[in-house]
Amino acid sequence: MMLLPLLLAAAATPKAGPADPAEARLHHCLARLRSDPAAAFADADGWRQEGGGHLAQQCAGLAHAAQQQWPLAAADFEHAAQDARTARDNRVGGYWAQAGNAWLAAGEPVKARAALDAAISAGTLTGLQLGEAQLDAARALVATGDVAAGRAALDRALASAGADPLAWLLSATLARRMGDLPRATHDIAEALKRSPDDASVQLEAGNIAALGHDEAGARRAWAAAARLAPDSDAGRAAAVALRQFDGEAK
Repeated sequence: MMLLPLLLAAAATPKAGPADPAEARLHHCLARLRSDPAAAFADADGWRQEGGGHLAQQCAGLAHAAQQQWPLAAADFEHAAQDARTARDNRVGGYWAQAGNAWLAAGEPVKARAALDAAISAGTLTGLQLGEAQLDAARALVATGDVAAGRAALDRALASAGADPLAWLLSATLARRMGDLPRATHDIAEALKRSPDDASVQLEAGNIAALGHDEAGARRAWAAAARLAPDSDAGRAAAVALRQFDGEAK
């Protein structure tokens, strides 16, 4: 899931030419929220009351995201998108994408779908940024029960964000849940190529191996997940999965 680190990366795209005071203020806000998000929000709130527009709204959203206040962050990003549209700023699609991501984190997939539809239809997203929005759109579609549309959105995301192991992981997981073992096996292999040290990837590799009755592969992948991140959700799930083999002959 694209949360704060990628939100920050998306926000910090430099602009060519002379330094813009508003851009400089945004970058100051970004730097501050890494160490003190509450103070960064206070700065952003004062800035938007001064008429800071979409940049101030964005910084407020990032500050709320840093504090995991996802509904507030989503609302800030939506206001940023609306202000950017009025200002004819091409960051409007990125703001809608950030809003959609925040709504997903808030557990509101219907609101996420609406925001991500707006992000993609804005026509300003390209490359990896477009792929990440399509990936989040797929997550929202699946969460609302539209699995077929989610599968199609994931395929589009892979075309734009194929370098992202998360895209392959989510694709593999969905394929497994849909009973498509060949697709799941292919896609988890792609995820493993890109992120073999990710416990979530290893957990899913074990799940897919188990579905294919590959006990040795399942044991190996689950053991890797449990070793890589024993205190994470993925690591704990892998440890539980491994218990089914307790008591078997070594």
